[in-house]
Amino acid sequence: MAVHHPIEELIPLCIRQDRRAQQQLYDRFKALLFAVCRRYIPDEATAEDVFIQGFYRIYAHLQDYRGEGSFEGWIRRIMVNECLMYLRKEHNLHLTVALTEHEIADAADDEAEYPYSYQELMIVIDALPTGYRTVFNLYVLEDFKHREIAEILGISINTSKSQLILARKKILELMQAKKKNNSKIQT
Repeated sequence: MAVHHPIEELIPLCIRQDRRAQQQLYDRFKALLFAVCRRYIPDEATAEDVFIQGFYRIYAHLQDYRGEGSFEGWIRRIMVNECLMYLRKEHNLHLTVALTEHEIADAADDEAEYPYSYQELMIVIDALPTGYRTVFNLYVLEDFKHREIAEILGISINTSKSQLILARKKILELMQAKKKNNSKIQT
């Protein structure tokens, strides 16, 4: 019978390279962390490669976790950073589209609800251009602020805001087009 350790007991065991503890940590977080990778990287095989590299990085840096904040948040941030490193290396993330302050203010007034299922939304997010998808994920799903996104991606705050606005517009366009073609978006 397998013993399921609480996180605070698993971490020191993993640091000592206890294979069972490492497997338990992996099993506990694999679905969550792979979903993070898939949101940033639409190709499943590539997302899996980044996921494995991210888990390797988690194991390699477990001794750096200080118990401040949630462990899940800490490993999630490592996985997001791994995805961003991949995207920087493989895609042009030097985003330059910037809307005017007036356009940004107008778009903020038009904040739309997404009356779609999670699966429907993820299909459409996968279809977004890399820059739109990256900023959308960081802002909406990871709860980063535009200032943080700008620093991480090396862009201006207005460019971050612009990418988010354009991503939301594109999502709505794609959803409306899919709804027109089908009564239900295919998952």
